[in-house]
Amino acid sequence: MAGVEARLSPATARQMRLILFGAAVIGLLIGVNNVVLHVTTDPLADVHAYYDAGARLNAGAPLYVQAAGTNDPGFYRYPPLLAIAFRPLAMLPWPLAAAIWETLLVVAFGLTIRRLGLRPPVWLAVGILAMPIAWSLVVGQAQVLVTALLVVGMPWALAFAVHLKLLPALAALYWVGRRDWESLARFAAWVVVLIGVQLLLEPAATVAYLGFPNLVQVGEVNNLSIYAVSPLLWALLVVAGAVVTIRLGPTRYGWAAAVAFSVLATPRLLAYQLSTLIAGLRAPAPARDEGEP
Repeated sequence: MAGVEARLSPATARQMRLILFGAAVIGLLIGVNNVVLHVTTDPLADVHAYYDAGARLNAGAPLYVQAAGTNDPGFYRYPPLLAIAFRPLAMLPWPLAAAIWETLLVVAFGLTIRRLGLRPPVWLAVGILAMPIAWSLVVGQAQVLVTALLVVGMPWALAFAVHLKLLPALAALYWVGRRDWESLARFAAWVVVLIGVQLLLEPAATVAYLGFPNLVQVGEVNNLSIYAVSPLLWALLVVAGAVVTIRLGPTRYGWAAAVAFSVLATPRLLAYQLSTLIAGLRAPAPARDEGEP
């Protein structure tokens, strides 16, 4: 934001700061209201999907055969890795498992803010996005972990994010745009390794997932995606977004564009997913600085 302000007149820069501050205050108030709403109506609602998925694996049942429908918070639509990780928690009573998971998410969010840095642009972004952030935390959404991993931004972190939710893979277009083939190769290698781990631990669920994701799962929800208006227009915008993301890759806006694309490209966009946009405030370190093997 400082670079943008440098190209503006002092009066315009001051007005922009006031507008952003006002948006952050309004966003924060909406976020507080959202906390109250979900605490009183459906606290930790999404944790049921992960807990029940882990319980199915513990019982030897098929992971993707479930009573919940695609519109229900308890519907498990994710890769097997999250359900595998939940297997130990699914052996505990629900209240204890939910408390442990929520503690993990709160810690992850705290680490996200710490990594982004305690600076004005971060606080403004958190204020503006307070509603989706609050929603994610109160219902126990794995989106919080996806955000934390995208803030790390290294190939291994993005690979783990892909195995929590599929579309973070689109953020890898950042490396395509920068012609950073080393990071792209590391990302691909980590994805393959994690697929191998899932195949080893839960072969049936891993194979079943290959044919599980489909557009039927968009369901009937309060969908913010253009897909809800026109699937054809959505497809055209996804292609255009990929091109723009690759073109912006070498610029200072490359990572922000890649993160935004990975969030907005989904055909099923709920407001809580917008919380991940804050990950665009910090670009990944170059491959040589990652400290990976």
